[in-house]
Formats: sequence, C-alpha cells, structure tokens
Amino acid sequence: MPRRILLGAMVVGFLTALLTVPLINPSALASSNKHVDEAIQHAKEAVEHGKQGHADVLVKHASVALEHAQGAQKDMKNPHLDEGVKGLKDAVEHGKAGHADVATKAAEGAIMHMSEIK
Repeated sequence: MPRRILLGAMVVGFLTALLTVPLINPSALASSNKHVDEAIQHAKEAVEHGKQGHADVLVKHASVALEHAQGAQKDMKNPHLDEGVKGLKDAVEHGKAGHADVATKAAEGAIMHMSEIK
C-alpha cells in the first residue's frame, strides 16, 4: 500500500511539473527557432530605446534583430516572419533618418508578427 501511494505521489508531482513549467516561462515556447527568439529580444531593446528617443541605439538593435530574422528565413517559411523582416527594415530606415517614433512603431509591429510564429 505505501508503495502505491508513493507511486501516485510521483505521478502527480511529474504532471504538476509538466504543466507548470510552460506557465513559468511562456517565452520558452514562443518559437522553436533560436534566431526568431533573438530577433524578438533585440527588437524589444530597439523599442525601449526608441521610446526614449534614442534613434541611433534603436538602429543598432533593430539591425541585429533584422540579421537574426533573416537568418530564421533561411530555416523556415512563415508569413509572420516575412512581415517581421519588413517591419525591422522599416525600423532601421526610419531610425537612420532620426524618426525614433516611426521606427519604434515599425519595431513594435515586427515584434507582434514574430511573436505569432509557432
């Protein structure tokens, strides 16, 4: 009987861990492509700096995000990824022109699209 209880407790513990881990770190399940994850992270950095009016730093992060997104395009075909690349290109272009607000919106759009990649 104690053996049965122990086995039941182990099963319940395993199932709890299995169901809880994705809730703790949902970004771990955001995509299965490391390039997409890196692109999203750098695009978020670009947005942060863009909101502060730092167009030059926005361009640096958006450029790195663009490189990762284009790297992901070599691994997969996805319309959200394609839209993310377009958004990042716009962010870089507007950031270079000093338009931090427009570049920020473009980077936010890219994040939205790339976050949809599964």
